[in-house]
Amino acid sequence: MTVDDTGSGTGEPTSGEPGRTAGSTADTSAARTDRAEAHARLEERDRVDAQDGPTGAQDPADEQDDSGQDPLALRLEQLILGAERRYTPFQAARSAGVSMELASRFWRAMGFADIGQAKALTEADVLALRRLAGLVEAGLLSEAMAVQVARSTGQTTARLAEWQIDSFLEGLTEPPEPGMTRTEVTYPLIELLLPELEEFLVYVWRRQLAAATGRVVQAADDEEMVDRRLAVGFADLVGFTRLTRRMEEEELGELVEAFETTAADLVAAHGGRLIKTLGDEVLYAADDAGVAAEIALRLIETMANDNTMPELRVGIAFGTVTTRMGDVFGTTVNLASRLTSIAPKDAVLVDGAFAEELTRTGDAPASEADAAEAAAAAEKEGEDPPAYRFALQPMWQRAVRGLGVVEPWLLSRRS
Repeated sequence: MTVDDTGSGTGEPTSGEPGRTAGSTADTSAARTDRAEAHARLEERDRVDAQDGPTGAQDPADEQDDSGQDPLALRLEQLILGAERRYTPFQAARSAGVSMELASRFWRAMGFADIGQAKALTEADVLALRRLAGLVEAGLLSEAMAVQVARSTGQTTARLAEWQIDSFLEGLTEPPEPGMTRTEVTYPLIELLLPELEEFLVYVWRRQLAAATGRVVQAADDEEMVDRRLAVGFADLVGFTRLTRRMEEEELGELVEAFETTAADLVAAHGGRLIKTLGDEVLYAADDAGVAAEIALRLIETMANDNTMPELRVGIAFGTVTTRMGDVFGTTVNLASRLTSIAPKDAVLVDGAFAEELTRTGDAPASEADAAEAAAAAEKEGEDPPAYRFALQPMWQRAVRGLGVVEPWLLSRRS
């Protein structure tokens, strides 16, 4: 076991540590000597601590136990993590060969609270630290990028875990017999579900990673791989604030879940990507303007045919978008949001760039006069007229907060 005694680096792993790479050949002899001396001091301290027993100098967490923890909670934790609590944060960092500072950054980025020096970490926590630090040492990730990986993974899986506990497991742990408690059902249920859900999670992640990679590598140039041109759409339930005052919490929750489920299915089915849901609002993106337009109109049509749903309005903009940690940012996103706020009920407003893109791809005519002219020319040549899918109607110019004056277009299907 090696450690950065100064707490200012990742340390140099030994060949006996599984999953670790050898130290950089650029290390100087003096640096190696310093690490060896630090290692020797720590080994000596561990030996003295072991000899001193209860009265000797100990890690503060060694005096803590799990007496205050619910026994079932501990059993469930051990079942899910697949290992017992063995390490304090300091011990885990030392075993992984990383500084306590870096270990704390990773831990917080994953979304976990500081636990002082409680003995609450497992071998899996040590292995995770080694892997992240190993990617940094190998030069595959910068330290900042490794922290970002930890943060994005933590945020995504935290939401998934909360949903599974609140909704999925809650429904399945209904006691099958009188006299049984929900907690008595939970352990065997998790024992059966855990390996299956784990395999499914990895499968879906690989599928999503393959799809995302495919989209990015098709970018026109290197700059577009990061800052890409996308169609971004917001779909917003009209009058949602008023509904929250009239409906019971359970009814409101069911309405929001139905809206999010319907929107997510429609976005995915027609080739878009659901970026996030915000209760009464859905944000989605698409590489193709025609795909984004079809999704918007399908959403309007579907909600209009459901008497339990309020009216919907959609705003779409097209342009350069910055993507970070699965989210989208930039002026294009802001414009789509503003267009949604001024859109009429059960209608779709788009910006000028989106209208131009639909015209360029042949999904919509620039005007009905152009459509009539194109149809007449096609008839004269004995050809089929252009098959426009959408119609665009220019609206009055509007001053949009923070973005100046814009000229929105009303999007509809072309009969």
